[in-house]
Amino acid sequence: MRTLSLLALFASLSFSQTISIVKGPTDYQVYQRGADGKVDIPFELSVTDGDGKDIFLSLKRGVIPVPGFIATKLGKVENGKLVTTIKSVPTGGPYRLELRSSRLGAAIAARSNILVGDIWLLAGQSNMEGVGDLIDVEKPSEKVNSFNQSDEWVNAKEPLHELPSATDRVHWRRNSAGVLERLSGEALEKFRIERKKGASLALPFAIEYEKRTGIPVGLFPCAHGGTSMDQWSPDLKDKAGDSLYGATIRRAALVGKIKGILWYQGESDANPKAAPLFQDKFEKLVTAFRSDLGQPDLPFHYVQIGRHINATNVLQWNLVQEAQRLAESRLGNSVMFTAVDSDLDDGIHVSTQDHKRIGRAMAAVAAGKAKKGPHLDSIAIEGQTVRIKYVEVNGKLSSTGRISGFTAHTPQGDEISLFYKATLDPADPASILLHFQGKLPDGVQLSYGNGKNPYANLRDDLQLGAPVFGPLPIQK
Repeated sequence: MRTLSLLALFASLSFSQTISIVKGPTDYQVYQRGADGKVDIPFELSVTDGDGKDIFLSLKRGVIPVPGFIATKLGKVENGKLVTTIKSVPTGGPYRLELRSSRLGAAIAARSNILVGDIWLLAGQSNMEGVGDLIDVEKPSEKVNSFNQSDEWVNAKEPLHELPSATDRVHWRRNSAGVLERLSGEALEKFRIERKKGASLALPFAIEYEKRTGIPVGLFPCAHGGTSMDQWSPDLKDKAGDSLYGATIRRAALVGKIKGILWYQGESDANPKAAPLFQDKFEKLVTAFRSDLGQPDLPFHYVQIGRHINATNVLQWNLVQEAQRLAESRLGNSVMFTAVDSDLDDGIHVSTQDHKRIGRAMAAVAAGKAKKGPHLDSIAIEGQTVRIKYVEVNGKLSSTGRISGFTAHTPQGDEISLFYKATLDPADPASILLHFQGKLPDGVQLSYGNGKNPYANLRDDLQLGAPVFGPLPIQK
C-alpha cells in the first residue's frame, strides 16, 4: 500500500508540473550553423512546481535520438526558471526537441521540425518577391523552412512572400478608404484563394542547395515588388517597420546570423533620374547590410535585371545592367547572375520555370559546386574576327540555335550592322568569335543584350547565362 501511495504521489506531482519555453526554438525554426557546423541554442524555461528539480532534454531525428543529446541534463530549476544553453547542436534535422522532468518521464514540452543549416535573406523587388505563375511550382521539402513575413517559422512553400499579412506596415496595402491595412481572417483567406502569381527563384535555390550539400536551409523573405533603391535606403533604418531596410534589420535580429543575401532589384531605378545614381546606392546598401548584420564578409548574390516588354527608358535600363555588372568586382564576396535569357510570365516578370533554372544554378555556385557562370574577360580583334573571352564558364559555352545577342554600335550609341556570323571557338570553349568583313569603323563599340527586350541566348553547361554588357570599346 505504501508503494502504491508513493507512486500515486509522484504521478500527481509530475502531472501538475508544466514547462513553458520562454526563449528557445519554435516549430520549424532554422539556426545558422557556425564554422564548425554546430550551433549553441539558448533556452529560458518557466517551470511550475519544479524548484530544485532537474530538467532533461532529448533531441531526435525522426524517432532516432541524436548522439550526445539523449536525456541530457540541462540544470536545476530555481525560482520557477531555468536559463541555459544547449551546446553544439550539429547541422541537420528536422529535429524534435523534448523536455522532461525526469530521464524516463513523458515529454512535458516539445518542439518539432527544427533545422540547423544555412539561412539566406531574400530582398529586392518583384522578381525576388516572386510573380511567376503558380503553376508547376517547386515542391516543398522538410529540409527547407521559411521565416515568413508574419515573423513565424513555417515549412517553406510557394508563394514565400505574403505582403498583405506582414508584420511590418511598409508591406501593407491601402484599403478602399486609402488607409494602410493588414489583411487577416476572411480577407486574407480570400487573397490567398484568388492569388495566381507568386513563384520565385528562392525555393528552387534552397532545395537545390540542400541536395548538393546536405545542409538544411532557412529562407528569410523580405522583398517588395515595385520598390526602388531609395525605398531600400539604409538612411531609413530608424523608421523600422515603416521602411524596407528598417523592417529587414528588425527581423534579422529575430533570425540571428545568416549565411548570405539573395537580391534581385533594379527595374524601378531604370529611369533618367535614378539610373546614373544606381551603382553608388547599390554598393552603399550592400556595405550597410554587412555592417548592420555584423558580418563584414557576408556573401551577396544578386541577379542582373533581365527583359521588359516596354520601349521607354531603354538607355537607362542598360545603364543599370552595366552598373550591376561593374559592381560585382567592387563589392567583394559577391556573385552576379543574369536573367536576360529568361522567358517571362508577363511583361517584366521571370517565368516560374526560368526561376527554377536560375535558382538551381545559383545554388550550385553558392554551394561551391560550380563556377560563377560566364563573366566577360576581354574583347579584342583577331584578323577578321572579334574575340569575346569569358571566364568562370562551367564546361563550355553554347546556344540554342544561332548565337544571338551581340550588337555593334557607333560612339553615339546607334546600332550598326557589322557582324555576319557568331561562332563558338572550337579551340576555346569559353570564347565567342564575331566575324566581319573589311575594316571596323573608328570608335566602334560592342554590346551583349542591348535594349530592353533582346534575344540573348548564350549559356554555359550549368545553364547560367552570359550577362548583359556594354556598349564597350573593341580593343585594336
